[in-house]
Amino acid sequence: MTVTISPVVLRKVATNEAIDAELRDAIEQQQLFDWVLHWQPALYERLKALAAARVSPDNWPQSAHWNWVAKLNEIKDLLAHQTLCVVCEGMTQGLMRVDTVGKRCRLDSQKGLNLVYIDYLEVAPWNWDGPYFDPPRYRGIGTILLRAAIEIRLAEGFKGRIGLHSLPQSTTFYERCGLANRGPDAAYQSRLPYFEMTPEQVQAFLNRGSGK
Repeated sequence: MTVTISPVVLRKVATNEAIDAELRDAIEQQQLFDWVLHWQPALYERLKALAAARVSPDNWPQSAHWNWVAKLNEIKDLLAHQTLCVVCEGMTQGLMRVDTVGKRCRLDSQKGLNLVYIDYLEVAPWNWDGPYFDPPRYRGIGTILLRAAIEIRLAEGFKGRIGLHSLPQSTTFYERCGLANRGPDAAYQSRLPYFEMTPEQVQAFLNRGSGK
């Protein structure tokens, strides 16, 4: 398998400088090594710090239980799924898994049309933002991955439509990116809120990202 590598730029928070990075259209063994050997120890240290500070488990990272090795095994040899990642300064900074054929739009204006469904999107623990964490190392990872999901549909002529269920802690990010929040999904596990993006919202997001 040939992996396509596209240049992207992240923002290093400590210095506010632009740092060259790579968007890759596959999660390979090296990304899983990074997840096991670097993400997991960093996650453990952050959870330990939260426990020591007596922060309620309700405010702990809601993706802490995700297992990316298992998530890739679930879709092994399934052509309907695609994985992407962001790598910067030799380390995996973000991971995403999408379903490219199995979901349909729900918004009335585009109901029944094909979309790219984002199964999972996560950034490395050192890039988390929030009141209980130090400033993130890099910014821009989630936006780059979201744009990549949109571009999958643009390339296929489907106007960039995407959809996803969001963890409650991530809803502000997706709303800020312009996705329509349809509220808790009664048919989905844990009634997570469902988000979708229309072609108009897609264009607004892309224009903003390009500086327009």
